Amino acid sequence: MYRGRSVSVVLPVYNEEENIRMAIMDFLDQPFVDEVIAVDNNSSDRSAEEIRSTSARYVFETQQGYGAALKRGMQEATGDLIVTVEPDGTFIARDMEKLLLYGEDFEVVFGTRTSRALIWTGANMGFGIRMGNWAVAKFLEYLFNGPSLTDVGCTYKLLHRSAYERIKNRLTVNGSHFSVELMVRTLQTGLRSVEISVNYRQRIGTSKITGDISKAIRLGFRMIFFILRERLR
Repeated sequence: MYRGRSVSVVLPVYNEEENIRMAIMDFLDQPFVDEVIAVDNNSSDRSAEEIRSTSARYVFETQQGYGAALKRGMQEATGDLIVTVEPDGTFIARDMEKLLLYGEDFEVVFGTRTSRALIWTGANMGFGIRMGNWAVAKFLEYLFNGPSLTDVGCTYKLLHRSAYERIKNRLTVNGSHFSVELMVRTLQTGLRSVEISVNYRQRIGTSKITGDISKAIRLGFRMIFFILRERLR
């Protein structure tokens, strides 16, 4: 509970057996977290067993995709405040307090991993990926008259339930560019939003997208096309 509001944390899980239990425990250890929802997105490793060994709520989502897992998790969440974050070791649970603090003044809070001072040694945020995220974020900011934006791929986000209810029926992306759709829907709906810097550490395990430069480039173009299409509608 955070200042009278219940807090739900949503973790999308796809083959994260190496860190999922530790991630769940880190978030459950935060005094303001009321529930952790771990969405198993057809994992083929021991992720399900690791989740069930904790007090997190296990949810199985058959529709494959990062967006599908996050959408299902947000649907299952019962909190007044919903936090989404990846459980791969790149994010720090205590940073959630920053999102909650800014959430007192804003309906949606976006995290950004592009602040050099908060990028840890070994993190997969080299110059190319950082500049790519920055460029696409500025494209989004300009076309939708948004707040200052520097990252379109950061999972760490906070939404008030009232904000989520306003955009949930417009969330259609099941794939990896879900993050940018959520940002677009936020701006289209006129929700008060802000971006804040969070720590970004070395991943535990192998990235499904940014670990492959060709996949990362394709994802970047897909985000650009999505932003442009939505602006021209």
